[in-house]
Amino acid sequence: MSKPKVFITRPVADSTLARLSAQCEVSFWPKESRCPAEVLEESVTDVEAVLGTDRWTAGLMDKSPKLRLIANVGVGFDNVDAVAATQRGIIVTNTPDVLTDTTADLAFTLLLNVARRIGEAERFMRAGEWTMLGGPATFLGTNVHHATLGIIGLGRIGAAVAHRALGFHMKVLYYDTVRREQLEKEFGYQYVDMDTLLGEADFVSVHMPLMPETRGLIGDAQLAKMKPTAFLINAARGPVVEERALISALREGRIAGAGLDVFEKEPTPTNNPLLKMDNVVVLPHIGSATVATRQAMLDLAAGNVLAVLSGKPPITPANPDVLSRLKK
Repeated sequence: MSKPKVFITRPVADSTLARLSAQCEVSFWPKESRCPAEVLEESVTDVEAVLGTDRWTAGLMDKSPKLRLIANVGVGFDNVDAVAATQRGIIVTNTPDVLTDTTADLAFTLLLNVARRIGEAERFMRAGEWTMLGGPATFLGTNVHHATLGIIGLGRIGAAVAHRALGFHMKVLYYDTVRREQLEKEFGYQYVDMDTLLGEADFVSVHMPLMPETRGLIGDAQLAKMKPTAFLINAARGPVVEERALISALREGRIAGAGLDVFEKEPTPTNNPLLKMDNVVVLPHIGSATVATRQAMLDLAAGNVLAVLSGKPPITPANPDVLSRLKK
């Protein structure tokens, strides 16, 4: 009996490859660069599962008639047309939980760096400009301890960021579509409406998933409600924040700065004004980028592949409605 075919769109650890190859016929894109669209189309014509982070449209799914599973390596799966997948009986899985703490670490790192002007100070030193003590070279920053943190989206990662804030004795406000009353009771987080959060927070950290209703959630109107001394942190998804509005707010001094791990278009163009601003810390979408976390993500994605191809339910389905369809 032939093994089911699986295509992996990026290089993975030998252990992951060996685990999948034991039960599947595996092929993969061998380069660190993103698998070209034409190669992806040619490679998935007869596979039953794919593992990666590529964009999956209805058209691409139709070119893979045997496809049963898209194992997305990441907690967000806005790169996959989940509605089209469900309609075609294709299971979509993601990798929640295993990257929560690592991504929260990164979000809080952005907050600390932009507040204390770490990037500016490091560039200053590397340029050999540190010639005196005191004066402008001291890079006066903003206190993080005892400040107010506003979290938009108190899900897994947002809650983990809030927990880190407690160590800095920060007051934590949050807005979400769902109240987290247990967290309020246990840690003292305060649920407020969006306008109150924006108006009172010294740091606003965005942790909403990208969906039609959250695209452009933070735009001109929302940025106008923030204090001129406040900072915006985004380690969620770029399009949740309107870049044009953010650039204007920063240029005009309507907010103090921003820490960004994500952008509307990725990779972001080299002429993006955000890359030239000293009061903005920028990173190339590395929220989950530690050795241990990336391997845990691959392990979970591979586990989903093996489960589905052996006739078992997926471990972490992202479109659970498809399971009831498949039972009919």
